[in-house]
Amino acid sequence: MLILAHLAITCFLTGLIWLVQIVHYPLLARVGKASFQTYHTGHTTQISLVVGPAMLLELILTGWLLLERPNILTVLGAVLLGVIWASTAFLQVPQHGKLSSGYQENTVRALVKSNWIRTVCWTARAILALILAAQSFRAV
Repeated sequence: MLILAHLAITCFLTGLIWLVQIVHYPLLARVGKASFQTYHTGHTTQISLVVGPAMLLELILTGWLLLERPNILTVLGAVLLGVIWASTAFLQVPQHGKLSSGYQENTVRALVKSNWIRTVCWTARAILALILAAQSFRAV
């Protein structure tokens, strides 16, 4: 059950980050300067309600998985999760902080570009989680 819960939350966040990367972040450049601040504030408030609990759950499940099934897949997945959290804390959150005062073209571009770190890492985590689940079901 742990492996399936881990797979589900990781795949959910992988899908979500692709939606943000391909659709949502690029659209920030098209909102318009007049309504950007209101839009951005709404985005950060509402997306946090979805992403925050999901990321916390993924962190808990990854830690639990490391304790229950320490192997190369769970360790690599945990390392990738550390990169995701570091990127979020040191790149995306500060960029959103800058954008909270209004539209800045360079910051939007930097946000889109730096978010590829999380997109690639979550995609790799999903692949690892799928492999782990497949191995687990083969063992049963």
